[in-house]
Order: sequence, then structure tokens, then C-alpha cells
Amino acid sequence: MRLPFSKKQQAETGEERRPEPAPAPGHESLPVKDRMDADVVTGHSAHLSWGSRSDVGLVRGHNEDSFLVQDPVFAVCDGVGGHAAGEVASAIAVRTISQLAPDTADDARLGAAIEEANSAIISAAQSGQGRDGMGCTASAVVIDGSRMAVAHVGDSRVYLLSGGVLVRITHDHSYVEELVDAGEITADEARVHPSRSIITRALGSDPDMYADHFTLDVHAGDRIIICSDGLSSMVPDAKIESVAISCATPQAAADTLVSAALEGGGHDNVTVIVVDVEDDGTAARHAKIRKRQALVWVIVLAILFGLGAFIGVNIVDSSWYLGNNGGTVGIYQGIDAQILNVPLSHLVETTSVEVDDLPQAVQSQLAQGGIRMESEEQALSAVNSYHEQIDAEKTSAAAVASDVKSSTTDTTQESTSADTNASQDTSTTDTAQSSTQEGQGE
Repeated sequence: MRLPFSKKQQAETGEERRPEPAPAPGHESLPVKDRMDADVVTGHSAHLSWGSRSDVGLVRGHNEDSFLVQDPVFAVCDGVGGHAAGEVASAIAVRTISQLAPDTADDARLGAAIEEANSAIISAAQSGQGRDGMGCTASAVVIDGSRMAVAHVGDSRVYLLSGGVLVRITHDHSYVEELVDAGEITADEARVHPSRSIITRALGSDPDMYADHFTLDVHAGDRIIICSDGLSSMVPDAKIESVAISCATPQAAADTLVSAALEGGGHDNVTVIVVDVEDDGTAARHAKIRKRQALVWVIVLAILFGLGAFIGVNIVDSSWYLGNNGGTVGIYQGIDAQILNVPLSHLVETTSVEVDDLPQAVQSQLAQGGIRMESEEQALSAVNSYHEQIDAEKTSAAAVASDVKSSTTDTTQESTSADTNASQDTSTTDTAQSSTQEGQGE
């Protein structure tokens, strides 16, 4: 057994062990926590939590399994080839995968890492490390948000528990799996078949070996199980599903599954990694989408505001009107209105035209928003027209007043002349009467 992370390294990370709830009633199992030569790695990140256990079993003298827990990469390699050699092969495979595996859900690169591990095992055997014929299986995953890359060779397995249903997502490269595919035996019969240990594809034997690889979606609440055949050959899938559903934490699930394999006979080394997807990145993506949408709306509103301001400025700059400027007519540029107490017009020119000299209808228009003009020239022309009208009216009024005055003078003169004539006539009459009276007196 060779592990990339020992229990000592785990303690140095300073991560606190989460309290583990007790198994559901009916799922109490053989205690495994105090067993010798067992390897355990537990941990969590912002998106994942995991637990793992590897046990030598009840029959074998040493553990040829190796496993990798290197968030977001998780892998199990089951060594083959006899004493020491299988352990060497699985350790080489885990080390190579840890160095070359991608940190994103790129299944092609993950498969290439396993294929490179195959070459490394072959080279090691040729250089005298281990021995000829040594090899191992490899089942690896990379969990990246809502995507999981899977690469696989041999009869180790990857299961996915989603929505309360356990599905095996890898296909065994073994003789009994071929019999199952051909319909000659059932899956339960394959677990106890005498040829169940014969694998048809493994690392370390064929330089042209290739790994199956693919990518699938995972979601928050999903549980992934990666295991050696020490579990799947001892425990039926229905039992694995039941344990996976009932255990609250990944470590509790790993411990319980290893215990079930030991209770089933423990004929082989057994290694189990359980990974829970706690956050598939959906909330972060939605938040990012909302942020992007908000930014788009801000940009759109800014553009609309700018466009509106541009149009408004053009309208204001091209608008003219005549208004009441403290009793005289003023020429204004803009619109007789305000926005947030900011006037949208300004006085351009004053005139000497008195508002009171204008017709009442014009005075009302000047008081109620002004008289709109198409241009400054039109405004000036209107003011000149007002001047001319006022001057004409004043001239006409003066002429009328002059005519009235002249008529009044003539009438007075005629009246005076008549009065004079009448006085003269009266005097003559009086004189004549006096003369007559004097003649009669004589």
C-alpha cells in the first residue's frame, strides 16, 4: 500500500474532523476503526467532502491496493502480480495519476494520465523495480463543479448515487463481465464465479492499453463511490446502495462499506473512497448570471440615459421661445420647464417691448409657458413685429387724439364766433331801440 496522503499529513492540514452521525438503525456493522494496517483519509473543500478507508481484508497477508485523494482527483488502483509486485504497480499508478491528472473535468486528459501510468509500470518492471507481469487496475474521477470526468481500466468500479438510486457507471474489464454481457450468467453469479479474478484489461501488461473515459453531470447531493473489487465481489450492489443512502457522512459510508466487505468474507483487499458533492456551482453560476444581467441592465440604462440626455440637450439647444422677463418680452433658448429644480432654458436677449403694451391674448401666452419660436431669427422677427405693432398703435392713437383735439378746437371757435355775432346783433338792436326812443321824445 502506498498513499499520497498519510494520516500524519492529514493532521498537519489543521482540518477539524466533523462529528459523524451514527448509522441508521439496522446498519450497524463490524467495527473497523481500530483495525491494524488500515489507511483512512477524510477531508472537505468548499464544494466536496470525502472519506476513505483501505483494509487488507481477512485473508491476504498484505494490501496491494493504493488510492489517491487529491481534490478534485480521486482514484483507486488494485494491484495484481503477487507479493510486493502488485503493491509496487498500484503505487506507481497512483503517483503518476496524481502528477498528470487534470484539475478540470477533462476525461481525455484523465484517461491519458492512466495510460501514462501504464507506461510507467512497464518501464519500472523493465528496470528491475518490482517484477515482470506486475500490474494494477485504475478507476479515477475528477469532480469539477457540476461535471465529473471518469477514466477506468480493470475491475475496480465507480458508482454514482443520485436521487436515492445507485448506478454503476464503469464497465468491468473482466472475463465474468463478458459472460454477464453475453447473458450467460447474472451479476450475482459473477460475484462468486470461480473465474471472477480474471481481468481482460489492466495497467502494466500491454503498451497499447487504453482507458475508457467519459464525462457526466453531477449535482449537489450526489454521492460518488470508487472502490476495488474487494468491495464489489463481497457486497451486492443492492447492499452498497442501502449503505450509501443510510450513512450521513462520506467517512461513515466508507467505514460501513469496508465493514460489510469484511462481514462478507474479506477475501481480498478492500478500498473505498466516498465523495459527496455539496456544491455543484449552480448557485455561483446563477449569481454570476444575475450579476451579468444586472451589469447589462446598468449598461443599457446608462446608454438610454445618455441617449436621452443627448436628445434632450439637442431639443433644448434647438428650442426658442418668447417669455415675460420682468414686464418686458425676453428671448429664451430652451424649454420653459425644470428637472430636479434645474431650469431647461436661459435668457438670451432682452427687449424694450413692454408686455402691457401687447394684446391681452399675447400677454396670456407669455405668462403660460411663452410663445414657441422655431429659431432665434424668428424670435427677433416677432419682437420687431411687436415693436412695429406697438408703434403703429401709438401713432394711430396719437392721430386720433390729434383729430379729436382739432375737432374740439374748431367747435369751440365756431361757438365763440356765434356768441360774438349774437352779442353784436344784440348791441345793434339795443342802439336802434335807443335812437327810436330818443326821436319819439323829441
